Amino acid sequence: MTVESSDRIFAIAFSEKGFALAEKIAEAIGAQAARSGRAPAGGNPMDVKAWTAAHFNEADALIFVGAAGIAVRAIAPYVKDKTTDPAVVVIDEQALHVIPLLSGHLGGANDLARRISKVTGSDCVITTATDVNGVFAVDEWAKRQGCQLLEKERIMHVSGAILAGRKVSIYSRWPVAGEVPEGIDFIPPETQTYIYDADQEPGEGDAVSTNDIDVSLDIEVIGRRPLHLVPRVCILGVGCRRGTPADAIEDRLFDILEMTCIHPAAICGVATIDLKKDEPGLIEFCEAHGWPLYIYSSEELRAAEGEFTPSAFVANITGVDNVCERSAVLASGGELLQSKVAGGGVTMAVAMKPYEPNWEWKDNE
Repeated sequence: MTVESSDRIFAIAFSEKGFALAEKIAEAIGAQAARSGRAPAGGNPMDVKAWTAAHFNEADALIFVGAAGIAVRAIAPYVKDKTTDPAVVVIDEQALHVIPLLSGHLGGANDLARRISKVTGSDCVITTATDVNGVFAVDEWAKRQGCQLLEKERIMHVSGAILAGRKVSIYSRWPVAGEVPEGIDFIPPETQTYIYDADQEPGEGDAVSTNDIDVSLDIEVIGRRPLHLVPRVCILGVGCRRGTPADAIEDRLFDILEMTCIHPAAICGVATIDLKKDEPGLIEFCEAHGWPLYIYSSEELRAAEGEFTPSAFVANITGVDNVCERSAVLASGGELLQSKVAGGGVTMAVAMKPYEPNWEWKDNE
């Protein structure tokens, strides 16, 4: 997925000429530019070490306008993990070369470098193996498809197989639009293939073992072998009694995930009625998981389309016969996956957003 204009892209330069280039880039992509130099703490311009320390963990991307060595030394103390590190790109002040240094695929540094190249006319120097060999990059594909990649250590197995000229198999819960890339053996859902765990006996019909799947695109985790890509497409609908603690809501989450086999990484938000917008336990629950809370009035909930589990008691209290199912459907704009599960003063349901993956993994150059 291309790094979009964002307040979380920061650029720094080390000379007047470099700063002019940084401002040009910043204006084009929506970044914030700073000038490095000697200044008191908190002053402007900012020391490069202090600037990097201030922005590394909060940024989507860092752009250094200057020597690559300066950038490497500045980021070295903070580099941790390819799934969490920001994109880091360096461009010389003459705008001859732009180089993604860190998080080329998952962080989007390769795409950001390509964007900067178009803005500045510089030569884009990409060094990741899949890119220089022109083959499918599963980690970049996962990012573009809005997925969380669960087992980063398995990326090397998948990419290594493709680079070696071997095919890798990808199973998807959804149809995937476009032409299947070279090196991919696609297992589409429309074949009605039965996927069974390698520890079990296969069922009747066209059966595929999880041992024969290299990559799985699904909201569920299948088997231990595949690299799992989980799209963030599920919404929890929640209803609760006044004063319900976060722990009780957490218990229902555990129950519903166990019932549905949905991976927590697939959840992207929580929905409820406006009567619960200030409910402390619900707010605490959402904040603990980093999920936004979507609020609907009883009128909006009544307008939700679909078949829902009615409750006269809930209708008497809230003005609508079901809160959790209706709010989940409204917030997702999709279909109900799991109807109401109740217990401990909490009702919870799950709905899934429409999701249409495609085979694109990089910009057309």
